[in-house]
Amino acid sequence: MEASSAGIRALKVSLFLLLATTVLQAAVVSISGSVALLADTVHNFSDALTAVPLWVAFVLGRRAASRRYTYGLGRAEDLAGLFIVFVVLLSAVVAAWQSIDRMIHPQPLENIGWVIAAGIIGFAGNEVVAVYRIRVGRRIGSAALVADGVHARTDGFTSLAVVIGGLGVLAGFPLADPLVGLAISAAIVVLLWGTVRSVGRRLLDGIEPELVDSLHRAVGETPGVRGVARVQLRWVGHRLQGAVRLETDAASLADAQAIAGHARERARTTLRSLDDLQVEMVTPVMTTAAGHVHEESS
Repeated sequence: MEASSAGIRALKVSLFLLLATTVLQAAVVSISGSVALLADTVHNFSDALTAVPLWVAFVLGRRAASRRYTYGLGRAEDLAGLFIVFVVLLSAVVAAWQSIDRMIHPQPLENIGWVIAAGIIGFAGNEVVAVYRIRVGRRIGSAALVADGVHARTDGFTSLAVVIGGLGVLAGFPLADPLVGLAISAAIVVLLWGTVRSVGRRLLDGIEPELVDSLHRAVGETPGVRGVARVQLRWVGHRLQGAVRLETDAASLADAQAIAGHARERARTTLRSLDDLQVEMVTPVMTTAAGHVHEESS
């Protein structure tokens, strides 16, 4: 609950910051006719909108598990990631279309100084949002929020491209503005690929190998454990679920359960985002029909 609240607070703050930046840039677009700035404004607006589905996902993820959704609704965060991919791709298409149209039907660029200033404002707004999202995302274990922060930081550099376009027009190259608009659109598509991979990996229960190594090391170093036969982890939203199979020489069921409890505590200390860990103990002394003692997570 605390992690979700922190995530929602970060999304609220970043949403209003990006909307303020977008409004300022849109005002400059209306008086300048810059398609490069228009592309950046549309992109910043779409980036602001990505906070909405993530916000909804964090709220849904706080709901308790039910008979229909026995693992809760943490996966809503991954579905929000798909929506983000669609919105960002749409912004790239709109920006490219506007840039191509301006190359076919050129128009003079006015108030170039304001265009350059708006580009700098766009960079500053995105960088503030990026730092905040990444910091909160890492603290609560939300890969989606961290990815959105990295995305905002990248958007800041596309805003700097608007400044380059404005300087190009001042230098006597009028096509610099639509060409920069096209470059921004291409950059959006290229950078979107990383988001697609991240979201797709989550939907397929992919996990960072270093997290698996950390869990393996934590439970493997538990006193009484002589081997780790299996380690499994998966993200459900911004929280982790896992299962391990441990080999032990425990002389009794009570000893095996105690070792399992210690292993679970070590795992949760190592992985702060770990909500649930199923611990399966294999011992040559105490066996069930299946050949192991299985302790359910508390």
